[in-house]
Amino acid sequence: MSRIAVGVQYDGSAYAGWQSQPGTTTIQQAVERALSVVAAEPVSLTCAGRTDAGVHAWGQVAHFDTGAARRARSWVLGANSELPPDLSLSWAMPVPAHFHARYSAEARTYQYLILNRGVRSGLLAKRATWIHRPLDAAVMAQAAVTLAGEHDFSAFRSSQCQAKSPIRRMERIGVERRGDFVIIEATANAFLHHMVRNIAGLLITIGKGEEPPQWAQAVLTGRDRREGGATAPAAGLYLLAVRYPKAFGLPSVGLPEGYTPDRL
Repeated sequence: MSRIAVGVQYDGSAYAGWQSQPGTTTIQQAVERALSVVAAEPVSLTCAGRTDAGVHAWGQVAHFDTGAARRARSWVLGANSELPPDLSLSWAMPVPAHFHARYSAEARTYQYLILNRGVRSGLLAKRATWIHRPLDAAVMAQAAVTLAGEHDFSAFRSSQCQAKSPIRRMERIGVERRGDFVIIEATANAFLHHMVRNIAGLLITIGKGEEPPQWAQAVLTGRDRREGGATAPAAGLYLLAVRYPKAFGLPSVGLPEGYTPDRL
């Protein structure tokens, strides 16, 4: 048996999230089905982060074990020929048996895209969250800084979160405006269920001027999800990248510098 790691990209609009569920269409089911055709045997995937319904990924990573011997190019091209247009493999490579897509990861980076202008976009209806009221990105950035570091993020976890501990280490979180877009980007060792969307909802409220930037710190220290405001929609959320120890030699797949979100 050999272990293969793959990079997965998808528009999650038409899927009920990553994880296999009976009676629904999920990313995991679609990719496992495609890889099983290439392997000529059943394939079971483990991913770095199980994204929710409607959430997208530029740099999802997963692994599987197989007795099939295929070249990396064959895994990618073969699977992509079996996958729908909104879902693809970007790379594949053999990894050591101790590699684990979830537990070997050092950090994950998520990005939340907000289209902030007076009129909505038909093209981006399911690719970004539209906020028509002007947002103050500078104030949002000021509030976001207070969330950096290691904290108890109970105020930003969903009631369905199954994580044993709410403690997470936020390496970096920032907010910037690029034209009509306000972009929230966060890197942490791991994220709680709905954590990024709940943080985005809080920052949007602050950006509208409905709460001061100090509110972020108050919500964080209060550890009460009920005090944190609305959960932002799934449409704007992307799993941008997953970082692993360099020893594994996995490809670094990220967005190009200076990209514009409407050209994703």
